[in-house]
Amino acid sequence: MYQPYIRGKQFELIGIRELTTPVLSPKKSKVSPIIEPVKDSPTLRTTLKELTNNDINFTVIVNPQVGTFRNTDEIFNAVKAAVGNSRNYQIGVIFHGNIDHEKAIAILQKHSDAIPALSIIHNAVFQNVEDILQRYKEHFTINYNVINLSLTIRRYFRHFEEDTRIELDDYFNAQTKNSDYLKVDESNFSEEHLYYKEEGFAGFSDYLAIGEEYSETGFLPYAVAIHLSYAEQQTNRIKIKHFVSDSNDDQSDIAGKFAEALEKLIVWCDQTGYNSIAIPMFREYYQNGHFPGLGTLKKLSLMNHIDLVLKLI
Repeated sequence: MYQPYIRGKQFELIGIRELTTPVLSPKKSKVSPIIEPVKDSPTLRTTLKELTNNDINFTVIVNPQVGTFRNTDEIFNAVKAAVGNSRNYQIGVIFHGNIDHEKAIAILQKHSDAIPALSIIHNAVFQNVEDILQRYKEHFTINYNVINLSLTIRRYFRHFEEDTRIELDDYFNAQTKNSDYLKVDESNFSEEHLYYKEEGFAGFSDYLAIGEEYSETGFLPYAVAIHLSYAEQQTNRIKIKHFVSDSNDDQSDIAGKFAEALEKLIVWCDQTGYNSIAIPMFREYYQNGHFPGLGTLKKLSLMNHIDLVLKLI
């Protein structure tokens, strides 16, 4: 099973929503998005409703560690408004270093009617984690233990039942500046989709071709970079192509920079025959000479990545 980890910013949520019918629904047994909501928005509610209407399992984190949506009661209200009578989802709880488990359990009990099951996202190591989980299990079923490998230790997964283990890591090799990708061209991403089962996991998760780092506000870049996941033909390992603008001396003409990067993407797709749900949209922008905005680039990168992974598994 693949559990893509989505930060609930507008264009990421729109990307999930647009994937629901053509991509997620036919593969619903293989996918379960994890959403860490970063602000209250109509887009969050419509996305959850779309997933619900298509009977696609998902997880909503109720103690997000980034963004401004920190009121757990309000997050539960958003979930309840979206899911109706559905029980095909999990409530996610991040185990971070400063969590007060007794307080967390009390808040969950307050909203127990909206909790079919839990997903625990392990972002910290607790020596007595089995005892801690037992306290949660007294009140709730735990469907998944999502183990953040970069914030825990590899053998930590041994504490959890095998059919609940989901491995999570950030495989995106982020550069300091977009123009730095001109030197990289492409980078390795992961091969977890090939080996997660034999390594003792029931599923795997990643931060897509976006990366774990979270920024609240955007800014005009000097360079525009489009990150496109693809599978290496011989090995099926996932790699990332980086298509970058050339006129990167200042922050003017973002649309022109996008056109430069997009032309490189189209040439590469023509040469390799690569296709995904996102490529026709890129081609339409190329043919029309249209710049859809930087948020749409992130949306299309997300859509391409999830489409690719679900094809591979």
